[in-house]
Amino acid sequence: MAEFYPELNEELKRFIEAQRIFFVASAPPDGGRVNISPKGYKTFSVIDSKTVAYIDYPGSGNETARHIAQGGMVTVMFCSFDAKPMVLRLYCRGEVLPLDEAERRGLLARMKLEVPSYARQVILLHIQEVMTSCGYGVPYYKYLGERETLREWCKRKQAEGKLEEYMGRKR
Repeated sequence: MAEFYPELNEELKRFIEAQRIFFVASAPPDGGRVNISPKGYKTFSVIDSKTVAYIDYPGSGNETARHIAQGGMVTVMFCSFDAKPMVLRLYCRGEVLPLDEAERRGLLARMKLEVPSYARQVILLHIQEVMTSCGYGVPYYKYLGERETLREWCKRKQAEGKLEEYMGRKR
């Protein structure tokens, strides 16, 4: 049975902090293509009960940022793959912040996360509604660790002096 909340409570914050993966869905306001991206690493932070943020790495595209710039909504989903089943969705409006802007706002300090030199930006999300559901249909999966492939690719592109060019093409 789905339950709705106006904001995150302490139990939901703890649930988010325990997850190793989250999914970000976005779409432009005109109903165009929906983008869904899995996210890993320790990049997500609860700022307060109505605000969350994540450090965005370069990748195959930058659709979430484009959708936010166009006024589209963002949904973040967490799901438990262990003993206590639950699915948590955050329905949000977003802001895309260059790293220097996030630093000026004091956001990076509040996130308390390591920000690699190759990070693209910070996605700041303002929660409009929170929904939980049972998660009974989510299978068990065992966490085996993080893939280092994206980090290694970013470091290599950065060392070659090509990362900024790549991110410029993907904005």
